[in-house]
Amino acid sequence: MKRRDRHAEGLWLGFLGVVLFSFSLPATKLAVPDLGVAMVGVGRAIPAGLLAVAVLAIRREPVPERRHWPGLAIGALGITVGFPVFTALALQDVPASHGAVVVGLLPAATAVMATLRAGERPPRAFWLACAAGMVAVLLFAAAEGAGRPQPADALLGLAVLSAAAGYAEGGRIARDLGGWRVICWTVTLAAPVLALPVGLIVVRDGLDAGPKAWAAFAYLSVVSMFLAFFAWYRGLALGGVARVGQVQLAQPVLTLVWSALLLGETIRVRTVVASVLVIGSVWLTRLAWRPGASPHPGAARHPSPVRERGE
Repeated sequence: MKRRDRHAEGLWLGFLGVVLFSFSLPATKLAVPDLGVAMVGVGRAIPAGLLAVAVLAIRREPVPERRHWPGLAIGALGITVGFPVFTALALQDVPASHGAVVVGLLPAATAVMATLRAGERPPRAFWLACAAGMVAVLLFAAAEGAGRPQPADALLGLAVLSAAAGYAEGGRIARDLGGWRVICWTVTLAAPVLALPVGLIVVRDGLDAGPKAWAAFAYLSVVSMFLAFFAWYRGLALGGVARVGQVQLAQPVLTLVWSALLLGETIRVRTVVASVLVIGSVWLTRLAWRPGASPHPGAARHPSPVRERGE
């Protein structure tokens, strides 16, 4: 596949993943009141882990090489523990629409992690475009908090850092393993560790929840924690972690729409303005990163053996 075609496919797959992820905050907001922060935060990894084990067993996938396990562990901490738990805590105090705008910092954070862990080097103009999106989000958080960010914003910031670390590690490893294998092994690694605390939560609190809460929990487990990553990690591997990660700037706007439609939240003018500023920076990052530039040095010279035999 030509490099330009790889970039284009990576961007489209990344956008598909973003659309699926954009329901996560509204679903979390729906599930937490009935099921609780702990169950929604870590419990979602258990069904995802069972699905992953089934897929790996059916395909008789070999265990990843030892060099991949540290990255898989970081990914597991970031996307199965850090992001779900911190967002569940934060959304007890702020609307999902508020969380959507703050999580708009995720693309910039992912780009930073990519430079540290995935060996990517975006140009200076790329960073300026990321900074523009970050400033818009920070100004919004300050305006919402009567001049300063709220405690929930700190929790959302920790969620962003957790997800960024998981995305960068997953995108890096996906170059060798393929995107779907990365998420399968990530949740397979996490599920046994989380099974004990989830079991204790169930014994203590039970599983009494309404149909809306269970539907939201099912979405978080099957789609947000599992299926969405098939497209997302594949997109990161094809187009580059930092570059495709910027597609996630579309997520705040999408989540605002779902928050209004599914939760009945009132979307204020400043929320819309902040979202428009954030989403606008995605086009600046697209212009800043030349399509012909390699997203990860040496990729064209050393193709992945996994990708050669197909995803």
